[in-house]
Amino acid sequence: MPSIKRKVILFYSADILLVTVSFLIFIWIKPASLRLYLPHYIQPFLIFLGVWLAASIPSKKYSYEGKNRLNDFINPVLISNLIALGIVTIMIVGYGRFQYSRLIVFGTIGLTALLELILFSLFYYYRKLNRNSDNSEALKEYLDHMEKLADEVNSLQIAEPEYTEQFPVFTLRNYEQQIISELNEPAYNFISTHVDTMHNRTIVLSTTTRFNVETIPTGVSNVIVNLQPINDIKRINKFFEAVNSKLPVGGAYINCVLTNEIRKKRILRIYPWGINYIFYFMHFIFKRIFPKMPVLKKFYFFMTNGYERALSKAEAFGRLYSCGFEVVAEQQIQDMLFFAARKITEPAFDMNPTYGPLISLKRMGKNGKIIHVYKFRTMHPYSEYIQQYVYAKNSLQEGGKFANDFRISTTGRIMRKLWIDELPMLFNLIIGDLKLVGVRPLSLHYYSLYTKELQELRSRYRPGLIPPFYADMPETLEEIMESETRYLQAYAKHPFRTDFRYFWKAVNNIVIKRKRSG
Repeated sequence: MPSIKRKVILFYSADILLVTVSFLIFIWIKPASLRLYLPHYIQPFLIFLGVWLAASIPSKKYSYEGKNRLNDFINPVLISNLIALGIVTIMIVGYGRFQYSRLIVFGTIGLTALLELILFSLFYYYRKLNRNSDNSEALKEYLDHMEKLADEVNSLQIAEPEYTEQFPVFTLRNYEQQIISELNEPAYNFISTHVDTMHNRTIVLSTTTRFNVETIPTGVSNVIVNLQPINDIKRINKFFEAVNSKLPVGGAYINCVLTNEIRKKRILRIYPWGINYIFYFMHFIFKRIFPKMPVLKKFYFFMTNGYERALSKAEAFGRLYSCGFEVVAEQQIQDMLFFAARKITEPAFDMNPTYGPLISLKRMGKNGKIIHVYKFRTMHPYSEYIQQYVYAKNSLQEGGKFANDFRISTTGRIMRKLWIDELPMLFNLIIGDLKLVGVRPLSLHYYSLYTKELQELRSRYRPGLIPPFYADMPETLEEIMESETRYLQAYAKHPFRTDFRYFWKAVNNIVIKRKRSG
């Protein structure tokens, strides 16, 4: 009961904040409003705020119990807002109060209603996630397990399969002419670089359905090569899982993908200037936006049957890692990216990968507790599976970010530069996962790069929305750890004074000096 009452109080407080912010925004939009309108609107604003909160009571907007579906949260918001709108309209029209700007009055109502819908939708998805779920721990254990196994499996040696006399399996040399005819000689050379052409028991397929993989007896081959791009496979993860089940640990899987990056360059290259950008825009909308929208997704797959799906390099490799593979080599050959992967472990069978525009990221919170931090998507889907891969390839750059991080989309880079991606984290501030100033909430992998002493120190306190990074602007990982250690040690002695000082230093660096984290 106390926790439920606390959430109700948080809802009331958040709603008051949303109404106030919306009101101030429209006061600011109105010409000369801060000097002229604001004093005139203080009293009616307080009356309006009382009406808004009172209208929420009959709809049970702020109640917590018995709400399991999204509609249980959204419908009370719509009902209470309509009640408030009706009351305010009657007050304005019935009492002839037209000296009040309708832009300010109805703009405040409309913006607050929109922000409320976002807030309650976030809370629904927050509740839907099991914040201490086995999935969070399972992902961490799965990635740790893969990292350990990757060290144990020698990439130069492919495990021998169990021999089955009845099923015909050949070496790569037997398929040489067919592969060159189907693809090209550079593609065959790439494959032969990662396969013993004379000894590895190799099965070469040219298929987009996992049925042809599942018909292969388990244990007869230690190399599977597929000549069809994974873009044409409707259920990619199921296909990868089928391949995984047919290979021994250390077995090789070689395939190719037409990535979004390569496809864009090809479209801009083959069409005349002007037309190429129009064509690419249409392609972007249909191939990349439609599949991510709930209703349009069904239309997209009905029209295409999953053929020529748009895939980023990050998503393609992330799916491989989630299905138990590790990428050991990649090479672009003409307009196709070929990859060689090896089986490390069984698939993760992740049923909830981060895919939509609003994502929930698993981060380390106070006392080592896994929290879900909300952000707008800036990375391609399945990027969480290849953090170690990116770190191993590119290491870290100044500011503690991954260098040349191909997981970040073009839109994501713009959003990060303007901090748009972090706006949903205000919800984490409201529900108490984060405080205003504090160390950055870290991913499990990034957290593992910290010293044990700093990990222990970090776990005593809640992470924050504004990290000490923006006060000190460190450049290397070591400097970032030193900055966080200084902050946490000072915070332990004088919490309020420390946060106040770091807040204004960060504001000065961000607003006045225009500094960024990279």
